[in-house]
Amino acid sequence: MQAVLCGYYGMGNGGDEALLASLLQMLPKSVTPLVLSGNPQQTRDRYGVAAVERKSPIAVFRALQQSQIFIWGGGSLIQDATSAISPLYYAGLMLLAQRLGLRTIAWAQGVGPLQRSLTQRLAQMTFAGCTAVSVRDAKSATLLSEWRRSFTLAPDPVWALEPRPVEGLWCLPAPRVAVNLRRHAQLTPERLAVLTSALVAFQQATQTCILLVPFQMAQDLAIAQAIQTQLSGPSQIVQLDDPAALMGLFRGVEMAIAMRFHGLIMAAAQKCRCFALSYDPKVSQLMSDLHIPGWELADIPTDAVTICQTWLDCYANGDSLSPDQVQWLVDRAQIHREVLHQALALQ
Repeated sequence: MQAVLCGYYGMGNGGDEALLASLLQMLPKSVTPLVLSGNPQQTRDRYGVAAVERKSPIAVFRALQQSQIFIWGGGSLIQDATSAISPLYYAGLMLLAQRLGLRTIAWAQGVGPLQRSLTQRLAQMTFAGCTAVSVRDAKSATLLSEWRRSFTLAPDPVWALEPRPVEGLWCLPAPRVAVNLRRHAQLTPERLAVLTSALVAFQQATQTCILLVPFQMAQDLAIAQAIQTQLSGPSQIVQLDDPAALMGLFRGVEMAIAMRFHGLIMAAAQKCRCFALSYDPKVSQLMSDLHIPGWELADIPTDAVTICQTWLDCYANGDSLSPDQVQWLVDRAQIHREVLHQALALQ
């Protein structure tokens, strides 16, 4: 069987690439993947799978015609908070796959927010036609329950991604702290300036090597570069294309200060102390579920000294997840594998 894998793949986002890597890791060996990608050649080279251009109607239609399975491959695909067009694209492809008679799976989804009536109706229609649905958070589960759709709830599959070592990491000075910030309207120049000042003071107090880790170059790299120019101690911008290596990076750091949802998951999965800066409900939910300290962007203190002292307390006294907690999350995340295997075993 051939399965079309549909997500925000080949778009330079480390979190979405980690979802694709997790999906490929969990997909039954009897299924041949065909990925819809924004960079098909990169996807072919990185994962050794077939890929076609996600925005080519002809290529996508041919891929669906040649396949028996269609999988929404994880993440917040069906939400209209950041784009009104994005859910139309994903829902449109799901409806087309269902019309063509493909077995369809909504896998590891984070559903919503859905602020428009059109996208709400489309979402209900597409989920209703799926062979199987798995979601990664309680809010998505609540929404599907309201729609009276069956589903399976399990932690994000990236918890179960197998990490790879990062070459040269252990040559960098220790201890190390990873920092990930992304561009966002609420991360104003004023807030970025006070965070940078706090990070400078934090480094001076702890004598740590700061690893600036962009997850999406278009949104994260410029911020990382701007911060690095202000640091007086050892630092490095770490650009990793391989999501398994990105996961492995956090094995070598003592603490992570992160905005990105999957940055926090990767750090927590490697038993790293975490501090979150939330720009999105999914990050806030993760903070609540795992008791990760942090602030909403709008609530960041205006005083760099307060921020630095809070980070110092987290660094000195904060708790990482225990091995048992991590193993429980990894084991639960494997439920997404079971959903795939059960749905694809149906006759």
